[in-house]
Amino acid sequence: MRLVRFLCLFLVVTAFSLNAATTKTQVRLILSAAAARPAETVMAGVLLKMAPGWHTYWKNSGDSGAPTKIDWQLPDGIKAGEIQWPVPEKLTVADLTTYVYHDEVLLLVPLTLAEDVTAGPKELKAQVSWLECERVCLPGKGEVKASLEVGAKSKPSGEVFLFDAWKKKLPRTDPTVSANAWWDKGSDSRPVILEVAMKDAADFFPYANKAFELEGATERLPAEDGKVRFRKVMKKFEGDWPAQLQGIVVGQKGGGQQPAIELDVPIAATPPAGAATGKVALPPESKPLALMLVFAFIGGLILNAMPFVLPVIALKILGFVQQSKEAPQKVRRLGLIYGLGVLVSFLVLAVLVIAVKEAGRVPSWGMQFQKLQFLIPMTILVLLVALNLFGVFEVTLSGRAMGAASELASRGGAAGAFFNGVLATLLATPCTAPFLGVALGFAFTQPSAVILLTLLAVGFGLAAPYALLSWRPDWLKFLPKPGAWMEKFKIAMGFPMLATVVWLFKLTLNHFSKSDVFWFGVFLVALAMSAWIWGEFVQRSTKRRWLGMVSSGLVTGTVAMLALTRAPEIQWEPWSHEAVARVRAAGRPILIDFTADWCSTCQVNMRTSINIEAVRRKLGQMNAATLVADYSKDDEAIAEELKKFGRGGVPLVLVYPKDAQKPPIVLAEGYLTPKIVLDALDKALE
Repeated sequence: MRLVRFLCLFLVVTAFSLNAATTKTQVRLILSAAAARPAETVMAGVLLKMAPGWHTYWKNSGDSGAPTKIDWQLPDGIKAGEIQWPVPEKLTVADLTTYVYHDEVLLLVPLTLAEDVTAGPKELKAQVSWLECERVCLPGKGEVKASLEVGAKSKPSGEVFLFDAWKKKLPRTDPTVSANAWWDKGSDSRPVILEVAMKDAADFFPYANKAFELEGATERLPAEDGKVRFRKVMKKFEGDWPAQLQGIVVGQKGGGQQPAIELDVPIAATPPAGAATGKVALPPESKPLALMLVFAFIGGLILNAMPFVLPVIALKILGFVQQSKEAPQKVRRLGLIYGLGVLVSFLVLAVLVIAVKEAGRVPSWGMQFQKLQFLIPMTILVLLVALNLFGVFEVTLSGRAMGAASELASRGGAAGAFFNGVLATLLATPCTAPFLGVALGFAFTQPSAVILLTLLAVGFGLAAPYALLSWRPDWLKFLPKPGAWMEKFKIAMGFPMLATVVWLFKLTLNHFSKSDVFWFGVFLVALAMSAWIWGEFVQRSTKRRWLGMVSSGLVTGTVAMLALTRAPEIQWEPWSHEAVARVRAAGRPILIDFTADWCSTCQVNMRTSINIEAVRRKLGQMNAATLVADYSKDDEAIAEELKKFGRGGVPLVLVYPKDAQKPPIVLAEGYLTPKIVLDALDKALE
């Protein structure tokens, strides 16, 4: 968020230096008194009137913007106090939360007259600077002045009624309202929970601090009668974690007024006695390590059946057929090298996860598919593998890395076995198998050694079938003998590889502009044509290469049309803690889908069990809200929520009951069925 603020301020300075346009906000200075005596305090008010649709900012502007500043020029004997800020509105646009004023605001400042101030008229001046925003933001600046008579008598001004009205909009202190705050589980991004005995409390607006910030999203948790509990995520920039939580708790708006209580609460390390009652029930965190390693191994086994891994499995089976006449020792060696490729890949993933965690971020399974630096080379690599399987070209490109990689997936020997292990791992990481989500969710919250052990256990599960078959080749008697069918089989395996290319290409849409997507597509087509030209004219291709080129074009076009064809959609809204709190306060059930474009399990669940007629009809009958948490790109709030529910990655599907005091229903990990979803929706109405 500091980067957002920096960019905002940069744009403000640029606009101020280049833009001479008239600002939309009018500013003037008013006083509560026309005359005052020495030692008295007079209220000054900077009145900002904004044009319709425009806004200025509170003392904590939030994720962007800047607060209004007042630079006083006062005569000797008069001193200005701190600005007293009325309760602002909370504005959330594109996941950025700001605290703003619309229409008009009166910023109150007490002016204290010294006992020895000289009598006579006093001119009070101030330079006021502000930022006003609608679709664009403009910096505003103006000089304001007012006159105050200092003498033996006091006299209210004609605008004293404005001060009375705006004083009612200031947050108040109330020692009868008890409040507690304590840390929730977290690391460099740490959630804090605030419990306040104010039954109509709607939200908590924190005060700004340069050492840390609280994110705008506020999650409302169940609490005892007469109390409200909020959960907000704090990020630290420097120094130690704060000992106090400062800000205002705002109540439900009624009659044009929004009451607010100012709080300055110590943050405890643990909840106070009895505070656990009504807390959202989360999966238990204390799980036996041995059980989690077994889950990880089983999850790795199941990954072999995931759709993007199947082409590599088929190629490995083809390798077994090719090796059937070779010495058993060589077959075993190649099987172990394949397993080594898998384990080395998982070791690299473990190091990546540990590095992300040490950097203060929340790691997740498949997070590399959120990065363009991974997607582009992976798309090119899989395209070359597919073209090589079709026989469009035979790679002899002087051992260059990318050309050699495309050949490795279909060749024998140690290099081919190792590369197949690496490729299987890369294509398995967007998938979440049963047992795997729980194991990874546990591991990503544990020390580095546990992360390493868990990911290696997944790798052992993924590699185990092939290492085992390499040592027991007699179990492969059901496979046909080597022959001409193997060439046709290689071509057939090029089809799912091309489907994977289309899928990877779609993922780049999350990162590219339309023009960038067009030129990247042109590059891929040019790459395919260059490979065909190389095979046809340099390597003197056979007709099989024509077949491969025609087939690849047909399959690419077919898969692209299928990818762009969408079923009737549920009306999704973006997920946020605030959206959940708002819907729960209205007494409506919620279906939340934590998903990503690169998660194949998520897409299967959506098409087979969520976005289906029976579920859409049920959601309509329930008047349920439907929220989607899109994890296609890195999102710290979603990562924290996945961690909160004990998941190492997507998918995660939650159903919140209409009763706001009840915890969410966590649907089974991995693949869902319509019955699982419908049963959860029925339970949400109880």
